[in-house]
Amino acid sequence: MDLFNSALGKNITFMHPAYFIISGFIGIPHVKYYYVFLFFVYIISVLGNTIVMAVICLDHNLRAPKYIAVFNLAFADLFGNSALVPKVLDIFLFNHHHIPYNDCLTFLFFCYTCLSMQALNLVALSYDRLIAITFPLHYQVKVTHRFMLSLIASFWVFVITVVLLAVGLLTRLSFCESVVINSYFCDHGQIYRLACNDRTPNSVIAKLLPLVILWLPLIFILFSYSYIGYALSKVATVQERVKAFKTCTSHLLLVAIYFLPVLMTFSLVGNIHPNARIINLSLTSIFPPMLNPIIYVLQTQEIKESVKKLFKITKQSKITVIIINQSINK
Repeated sequence: MDLFNSALGKNITFMHPAYFIISGFIGIPHVKYYYVFLFFVYIISVLGNTIVMAVICLDHNLRAPKYIAVFNLAFADLFGNSALVPKVLDIFLFNHHHIPYNDCLTFLFFCYTCLSMQALNLVALSYDRLIAITFPLHYQVKVTHRFMLSLIASFWVFVITVVLLAVGLLTRLSFCESVVINSYFCDHGQIYRLACNDRTPNSVIAKLLPLVILWLPLIFILFSYSYIGYALSKVATVQERVKAFKTCTSHLLLVAIYFLPVLMTFSLVGNIHPNARIINLSLTSIFPPMLNPIIYVLQTQEIKESVKKLFKITKQSKITVIIINQSINK
């Protein structure tokens, strides 16, 4: 960050606070029950995403390019919830509301990076479905392992670059008065609005982030499914349409779970209580990473069969060990 600031001018001095105060859940009635809920959501998220990642790694039948994107989504979900939930519980459950300046920016970077990556990963999965259904004969050529790895890598580079820019612009701000962040984490919008010097670049990046991370991915996904719907309308039989559409159900559920709560929260931003907004946004952050692996295990036949196979092998291994131990004891 010092390198970033030096590029702005050698003689510029910024007033950085020693710490910020996170105050988001303070004053919400019975909020400790919500912390227990967050803890269980986090545990389910860790177990679910770990299982999905393990199954994709261990089962050689899941080597299609599509599952590279599924693996990456599980990784982003796991990493994102691990960056967010334990820190939120530490802040509010153990009253560690004072968070050092650099730690706050680091917290912001990891949370925004993983949340943004989840949206772009849904774009990769929608592209996979678009080609598979509308150009099935070209699928093996257009959607290769190399292409999917390159697409996912480019998304990571793009997201990290944009979020680093947002964090870097925060370091040029001076904080002369309040350091209280009325959110459940180090929220970019809440931080830059506390500054007392020119924050125009931060305002621009704050408007740009939702556009490139939320609206453009959603527009691409809607366009993809509009084209898929148009292509399916030309299919001769209803059975063929239903069969093709079933391959999209898991992805459509993921899209709905990720985008609908965000859009509802932002559309009602001026009409809901600040406490309700904080609860809604926190649920929007932690719920999709918990539900994504459950949806993929239940809705995707290949993963469902792989999970059954994995648990069957584990059970047989335990029985074999028990038999061997009994034989040795005799």
